[in-house]
Amino acid sequence: MAKVGVYVCHCGSNIAGVIDVAAVRDFAATLPDVVVARKDLFMCSDSGQEMVKQDVRDGLVDRVVVAACTPRTHEPIFRAAIEKAGLNRYLFEMANIRDQGSWVHGHDHEGATEKAKKIVASAVGKARNLEPLEDKFVDVTDAALVIGAGIGGISAALELADMGHKTYLVEKRPSIGGVMAQLDKTFPTNDCSACILTPMMVEAYNHPNIETLTYAEVDDVSGYIGNFQVKIRRKQTYVDWNKCTGCGDCAAKCPSKTPDEFNMGLSDRRAAFIMFPQAVPKKAVIDIDHCINCAGREIGTLPKVNEKTGKPILAPCERACKAEAIDRSVAHNPEGAIVEVEVGSIVVATGYQVMDKGWFKEMAPASANVITALQLERIISATGPTEGKLLRPSDHEKPHTLTFVSCMGSRDEHFHTYCSRFCCMYMIKQARLLKEKYPDLTINMHFIDVRAAGKGYDEYYTGARAMGINFFKGKVGGLEMLPNDRLRVLAYDMEAATSIEYASDLVVLATAVELPPDAVGLAQKLGLQFCGGNFFRELHPKLGPVETAVEGLFVAGCCQGPKDIPDTVAQAKGAAAAAAVPLAQGRVKIEPIISEVLTEQCSGCGICVPLCPYHAISMRTWGERPRAQIEMSACKGCGVCTSACPSGAIVLHGYEDSQIFAQIEALTL
Repeated sequence: MAKVGVYVCHCGSNIAGVIDVAAVRDFAATLPDVVVARKDLFMCSDSGQEMVKQDVRDGLVDRVVVAACTPRTHEPIFRAAIEKAGLNRYLFEMANIRDQGSWVHGHDHEGATEKAKKIVASAVGKARNLEPLEDKFVDVTDAALVIGAGIGGISAALELADMGHKTYLVEKRPSIGGVMAQLDKTFPTNDCSACILTPMMVEAYNHPNIETLTYAEVDDVSGYIGNFQVKIRRKQTYVDWNKCTGCGDCAAKCPSKTPDEFNMGLSDRRAAFIMFPQAVPKKAVIDIDHCINCAGREIGTLPKVNEKTGKPILAPCERACKAEAIDRSVAHNPEGAIVEVEVGSIVVATGYQVMDKGWFKEMAPASANVITALQLERIISATGPTEGKLLRPSDHEKPHTLTFVSCMGSRDEHFHTYCSRFCCMYMIKQARLLKEKYPDLTINMHFIDVRAAGKGYDEYYTGARAMGINFFKGKVGGLEMLPNDRLRVLAYDMEAATSIEYASDLVVLATAVELPPDAVGLAQKLGLQFCGGNFFRELHPKLGPVETAVEGLFVAGCCQGPKDIPDTVAQAKGAAAAAAVPLAQGRVKIEPIISEVLTEQCSGCGICVPLCPYHAISMRTWGERPRAQIEMSACKGCGVCTSACPSGAIVLHGYEDSQIFAQIEALTL
């Protein structure tokens, strides 16, 4: 017969302010097999835990029920406590009378108390039927994968590498650096973005523990924490990077032009190109989608021979390359080359994109002089299409009036309801830089409100007002195209309670931050979930901000939610620290509250396989027939397979039928 101890927590007034704790304790004492029933002001305190441990040491109880807060935060505490006292840690059950009681029934003290009694009775019913379980362990591959090589991914990779762990850094573009590489300066210090980022890019690329895989994407991920098998697809460059010196001669001679993604379409690049001047690695790539097959031959074919000279007829890029690094005769492989790696943990830092202006029909998107803030960033950059000069895209003339419009697509029920967080600040930064360079430039900024919550941010905003930059509280209703490529701004000033109408030479839209389209495919490969504005979901917003529901998989930066550079770096370092824990330990613990297939009872129907959200189940041949098999390291104990199995061949340890039925019986009495 079980000897159950029940311990009811006041939680200060969190619980006791609504629920009659003494009444719940007295009720618990009447339940079958309950031999001890106590209460305490804070059960999670040292004194509360010591009360439980002492009862275990004295042999009074061999099953423990704590009626308190959420198991998510408190269950590990009490499991550890009873284990220290000599009791199996899984002979413990938690009754959540706060979240399911006092917090939701604050208006009904009597009803909340009665519900708390039922919750406790249910927990006791299960506890009476608990059996000891033992933790399992799996070995860990001492290597990590970081997906995305912006400032977040680079920071995470460097942190992991400096701790001595082999790290694979994967970036889909030819160079690492991410969006930060496109910025001119950073707020609130106005220091050069490249001066901060470039040394980190070089350090990461040359770090002995980092293997950088650019122009590559994650193709497939299988396995589980400690033992992930990753396939990485590297696209063809048609340039031998071992020979390429990064001189750029091939790009200078290439006749094919296409909009430059790095400059946000404000200029052209060649089919043979180096991504940007500070690119790391600084290597050329031939973009086959825009190659015009010079010299009359397609990629993957041998050059024709000049009948007079007997020499091969080379394309301009081939002739220009002194290092002989370009070989257009390499067979085209649209699938690319697959690199397979094994890692123990993964950090996802894939960054963000900004919404295209085309979404906002009321903002005259057809006008070349309506641009996004990231396009303006390239314009004011010394390496940008105008070499840092503020010129209108339509006629390359200097504007006299510049208008900023905030919250385009953010805080908008038609697009994204969330705040993109750093838009206010980068608009203020751009306005300050331009006002310093062009004192006669009229700058108008339209805000719903200014959000400047970071360190030094409000002072930065106040300084902008003192410079003569005009701030208007209120949304812009629309833009109208005028002659001479100007734009009529139709807005409202809430502080003056009046409509505003004026002509502007250039309008900058602060469009919302969002995940790139390929994030959905990546999430499917990794098993990631989405939340709040379709960013990657963290395990817990406060207690697990870098962890995910997939053990061994961590998130950092703007893929988890909009954030500025300091917050991105901080989260990336946190994700790296969390990812390093299993690598440093060399093995990971697998809780035994997982499903198991009773092979002899399994009919081999396979119903469970597609239902598992963690892809932990596969069909294996057992004897002469297929049977389901569960990878314990991947199983998270959700119970979907158990409930779906028509033959009752799957058991979820810790939630077996006898335990569940006991809970139900207690609730229905």
